[in-house]
Amino acid sequence: MKEYLALTKPRITWLILMSTGIGFFFGAKGGWSFGILIHTLLGTGLLASGTAALNQWFEREADAKMRRTRLRPLPAGTLSEERALLFGLVISAAGFFDLQLFVNPLAALLGALTLVSYLFIYTPLKQRSPHSTTIGAIPGAMPPLIGFAAASGTLTWEAAVLFAILFLWQFPHFYAIAWMYREDYERAGIRMLPVVEPDGESTARRILLFSLVLIPISLMPKYLAMAGNVYLFGALALGLVFLYAGVRVSFDRTRQRARRVLLTSVVYLPVLYGLLVFDRPA
Repeated sequence: MKEYLALTKPRITWLILMSTGIGFFFGAKGGWSFGILIHTLLGTGLLASGTAALNQWFEREADAKMRRTRLRPLPAGTLSEERALLFGLVISAAGFFDLQLFVNPLAALLGALTLVSYLFIYTPLKQRSPHSTTIGAIPGAMPPLIGFAAASGTLTWEAAVLFAILFLWQFPHFYAIAWMYREDYERAGIRMLPVVEPDGESTARRILLFSLVLIPISLMPKYLAMAGNVYLFGALALGLVFLYAGVRVSFDRTRQRARRVLLTSVVYLPVLYGLLVFDRPA
């Protein structure tokens, strides 16, 4: 069971469910059903876990070449490829049908699009182009849309803003990871930006750019009446802290500075979500 659990990448799944919950929270304007919420989180969690397991099956050879992933169940040989594949397929299907049968078709469709785009577009593109990060940020930002669609049966500008915030947040987060583990990615033949341009200048520039663009987008919930002034000033403060980490890494392109960006991003998102929930107008 420990090996199967490792396939699901629980830390990432937790982030996905948090983002799904935020989408559901804002989609449920006319009241919400506890049962639908549970099935939304269950179905999305199963789909996310299945996608993670299938991704590890697809990337088992690359994972074996990287220090940070070589102890995963497949490269370590603690779980057979056949069992991992079957496990990923079964729980992905279970997640899709849970959303389809107990939530609504739109949520199920968005979940399926997330899985397909992640596994069959983003994953193979990682071996070919540094633009894979941009493509991967699209399925990565889908959880709020799934949650919003689950609660309301539709998508609005509010859902689009939640998508945009998560979409932009991913760039500093994943560029920092790519910089920290660039030697690993190079050994595995994964063409992340720091591998293609090893001086780190373009990576640092993009971290700075996306951190900057994230600030005005993160303030949009206030102007869509999704949150009040507490959120507005809190989001601005968070954005400036995030931007400061980006500025520092642009002047000092070291692993330590990249790690600081990563840690800042990990704190930024749940705090921002907390402010959204806390300061939602009655």
